[in-house]
Amino acid sequence: MPTRITVHHAPPARLWSSEDVLAASRFLAPLGRTLFAAIFILAIPGHFTQAFVAAAAAQGVPAPQILVPLAGMIALLGGMSILLGYHARIGALLVVVFLIPVTLYMHNFWAVTDPTMRMMQQANFMKNISMLGGALLIARCGSGPFSLSESGR
Repeated sequence: MPTRITVHHAPPARLWSSEDVLAASRFLAPLGRTLFAAIFILAIPGHFTQAFVAAAAAQGVPAPQILVPLAGMIALLGGMSILLGYHARIGALLVVVFLIPVTLYMHNFWAVTDPTMRMMQQANFMKNISMLGGALLIARCGSGPFSLSESGR
């Protein structure tokens, strides 16, 4: 008579419990705010340089000596508001106000004839559209946990 071998399988080990996942997810909002706000905050110094003003003038931005630094201030206020979670919904709307004209004036790929530059401007246009979507989500949903204001939750 053949010998029977019985194999017992242990239940799979759970690396994360649902409580662990929930606790860890609280850090997603501040991490997301930080990553989202970084591009606006880190680009600010350029808005106060002649190179940025000249680039905007070349793209047909009216009064670039005034509007480029003003756009920088709007992006800084919006970015810092989102980063800190201090009235992040208002900060996100400031980012929207910044992104719409910047996207349309500075990344108008449809007017570029050089194929390489057109592709680069189209990629930047789509990046800005993506950031616009993120800003609208923050404007709707708020800043989440670890924010400085109750209105951002």
